[in-house]
Amino acid sequence: MKRREFITLLGGAVAPWPLAARAQQPTIPVIGLLSPRASSDVPQLVAAVRQGLKDSGYVEGQNVTIEYRFAENQNERLAALAADLVNRQMTAIVATAAPAAVAAKAATTSIPIIFEMGDDPVRLGFVASLHRPGGNITGVTQLNREVAPKRLELLHELLPTVSIMALLANPADTSSAILSNNTMSVAHTLGLELHVLNASTERDFDSVFANLVKLRAGGLVINPDAFLSARSEQLAALALRHAVPAVFENREFVAAGGLASYGGSLGDAYRLAGVYAARVLKGEKPSDLPVQQATKVEMFLNLKSAKALGITVPLPPLGRADEVIE
Repeated sequence: MKRREFITLLGGAVAPWPLAARAQQPTIPVIGLLSPRASSDVPQLVAAVRQGLKDSGYVEGQNVTIEYRFAENQNERLAALAADLVNRQMTAIVATAAPAAVAAKAATTSIPIIFEMGDDPVRLGFVASLHRPGGNITGVTQLNREVAPKRLELLHELLPTVSIMALLANPADTSSAILSNNTMSVAHTLGLELHVLNASTERDFDSVFANLVKLRAGGLVINPDAFLSARSEQLAALALRHAVPAVFENREFVAAGGLASYGGSLGDAYRLAGVYAARVLKGEKPSDLPVQQATKVEMFLNLKSAKALGITVPLPPLGRADEVIE
């Protein structure tokens, strides 16, 4: 063989090597995080998803990428945002709250979806059963229905002499009627008169607080849903301005001036969603992953607001509180 022919053959053999080396480099998985909330609403919850991933060996920016899509509290945007994630071929999609899960489920039947919600995923048609979800979707639920009546019990404990209460609900939310009925049953047991007030837009808030005065309601319980939860701070400010003792589901409400909160730990639920996303990245199928239930509950009290409202908080709830804001 001539030297020139040998060099030509050698060059032909070497050329594919860089391509082969590149082909062997692992592809970093990409997770889409779809939320009906605004990006600035609750950054600690997004951090909880990242923590769940990290606990399972996935660190954002190192061996996993996260594409964030926030609807900025405009649920009508979720369908387009979900479609965008699907078009970008996510490895998996984490959908926080039922509206985001609805949009993600409608957008794809092949990309794994991990939801986080407070409603019953079987009743809503997301999964065939809690133990065997089937299809491409599974996730985490909170103790929403179980905990909802406890908020009225807590308010009654803080206001033992008040006999008329009100319940704020969003009629557009799929679980609103169930939560309201459960809370109404507890009201009857406690001998309380409970009035249900509806709000599905911010324009409804003024009339809600005006009706509280007309009804002579001494306290307000707020049903959790994506719309009302995204407006925790606004509702807390309104309750404080109108001197209404109010109880909601999350710490943000209490930190903004609301009297108290009691509910399933959103941080725990979001972290578990991150853990499930990691299991999917490792090759497990959503159809084989049972729907988890986050069992941790949290209670917060604002003593400064209690003092402004003329309320002396009894020792039992003080002792049970996870945090007392003074």
